[in-house]
Amino acid sequence: MHIQSKGYALKQRPAGMPTQECFELQTEIISEISDGQFIIKNLWLSVDPYMRGRMTDADSYVPPFQLGELMQGSAIGEVIASKHPDFQVGDKVNSMLGWREYAVSTGEMVQKLPQTTLPDQSFLGVAGMPGLTAWVGLNIIGELKEGETVLVSAASGAVGSLVCQFAKLKGCRVIGSAGSNEKVEWLKSLGVDGVINYKDYSNAAELEAALAKYCPEGVDVCYENVGGDHLEAALNLLNRYGRMSVCGMIDLYNLEDAKAGPNNLANIVKKSLRIQGFIVSDHWEHYPSYVAQLTQWVEQGKISWKETTRQGIEAAPDAFLGLFKGENIGKMLIQL
Repeated sequence: MHIQSKGYALKQRPAGMPTQECFELQTEIISEISDGQFIIKNLWLSVDPYMRGRMTDADSYVPPFQLGELMQGSAIGEVIASKHPDFQVGDKVNSMLGWREYAVSTGEMVQKLPQTTLPDQSFLGVAGMPGLTAWVGLNIIGELKEGETVLVSAASGAVGSLVCQFAKLKGCRVIGSAGSNEKVEWLKSLGVDGVINYKDYSNAAELEAALAKYCPEGVDVCYENVGGDHLEAALNLLNRYGRMSVCGMIDLYNLEDAKAGPNNLANIVKKSLRIQGFIVSDHWEHYPSYVAQLTQWVEQGKISWKETTRQGIEAAPDAFLGLFKGENIGKMLIQL
């Protein structure tokens, strides 16, 4: 066996927005495996905003990427050779061995795809980490109740678009923001009650005024993906005893200097707000029941999603950088 596999390593740590110069395409040769190992041919790769944090040499909930070493990320692949008793040739698997074409594994952090009618790549999006993130943040962290009003930032992304749909299925009023008119129209087609293009507004006050038109009785739950002006606007729009589920702060990820926080944090006290950040890996016990519920919703035609797909391993850096330019609608994927 002689397999040539291309993959990306982190060449240099970015200052501010990453560039193509931060990535280095490497080639490795896979010639043999030992007992207890198997080879995965990756079919789909995921790029996600949280990976930006791993490019910085700082403590976080996941360790940083090491310079010169192949990067990690979620991937869907097929076992093409195996000396492992639990993984057979032909098995489809989900792993953290992305950013490369082939990978050798001992089975650590590798799961077989469950038997469902969902497409393979959906386990990187709606049926994977983004989907569970949306469900946990809304129901476990946000404790959403029927009939409440929900505000979603980055509402057209892989997570946000599902938050919107899950909230509508619970009989809630949903408002959101997105970064293009195309994204706004898609969200409206999903039944979102009010959507704005945040790029039409230059500051938090303008953003708040635009959103307020769609929530005259305020907001009960905010699903926060962005931070910055969105966070400031949400703190004013939230009702007394409102809840904010904080999934991400993409507005801050590529800043070279610290940005001043919102000037209205006193609302947390005045309104008795509850603001909680979360990491989805702490809630993985909900995954089996989530996939079962999701499969039922999909079969009933109650959930839809979009994917933005780039082709080939060479497209991985550009796809990743595109996340911070708003180039994706729904999940950003690389098909190999």
